[in-house]
This record gives sequence, C-alpha cells and structure tokens, in this order.
Amino acid sequence: MVAHREQAILAQRLIADTCKKQAIKPEQLVIHADRGPSMTSKPVAFLLSDLGITKSHSRPYVSNDNPLLGVTFKTLNYGPDFPDNFGSIEDARVFCKNFFTWYNRGHHHSGIGLLKPEDVHYGRTDQIMKEWSLVLKTAFENHPERFRGIPPCMPMAAWINQPKQD
Repeated sequence: MVAHREQAILAQRLIADTCKKQAIKPEQLVIHADRGPSMTSKPVAFLLSDLGITKSHSRPYVSNDNPLLGVTFKTLNYGPDFPDNFGSIEDARVFCKNFFTWYNRGHHHSGIGLLKPEDVHYGRTDQIMKEWSLVLKTAFENHPERFRGIPPCMPMAAWINQPKQD
C-alpha cells in the first residue's frame, strides 16, 4: 500500500483485506511489525487479536531485525528503473505495483532455490522442481560438459535471523 501518510486505519484495512484474500486462519500468522504509530495502535492491536495473529517487534533501538524486508527494499531502491522522485502518489503506486508484481512473480530468489516467491507461497515448488530436473537431465545427457544436471535445492527453511549452529 502506498499512502500519503502512515495511519492506523490504513494498516488495519491492509491487514484485514490481506488476511481475507489469503484465507489466513487464526493462529496461522505472525506479523513482524515496526514500532511505528500504526502498528502499535489499539485498532491494529485489537484487529490482530481478533484475527488470531501474533505480532512481533524488532528489539528496541535495533534497526536490522528484519533483513528480509531490507533486502526487498534494497532491490527496489537500487533497481535500474527506480526514479529519483515520483511526480505524484499515483506514479508511486503504479511503480510499486509493477515492482512487487515482478518481485513476487518474475524474480528468481537465490534464498529460496531460485524459485519465485509466489510459486513457493502457493505450493507449486514440487512441480517446478520436477520440470527443472527433467530439463536439466536432458541438457546434461546432450551436453555433459556444460550441465551438472542438478537443479537448485529448495531450502528446508528460510530464515530472517538464523540461529547459530554449535
């Protein structure tokens, strides 16, 4: 959502609409919220409680608790098409709609086995991996010097802050 300003009512509408659209059930979701006025407001807190959504926050005075979001916005800000400024809020909305459509439906992410977020979200990974395996097997058989014949692996977990292994 691109809005003129941050407001609790807009956060409330965005969260409610998204939960309905994605058929999110109570106790199924954790939202990582910043400590801004919208996400700490009573209307949003009550909505999250009503929807059975757990809210997590960054540690106080720590700005890097959500690197996943940081990577998304780095891709946005450093992309070749990102303008120095937008002519209007409508321009910003169009730009962001196109960017996030590409980011979720067209961009292959290295952290999720070179899959697209939408494919992972909607459970299409098994079929895609089978198709990749077939294509790579054929390519390997025809040109073993050029192809390993092994598709990238879907990680078992994707971490924001992976615990240290002892």
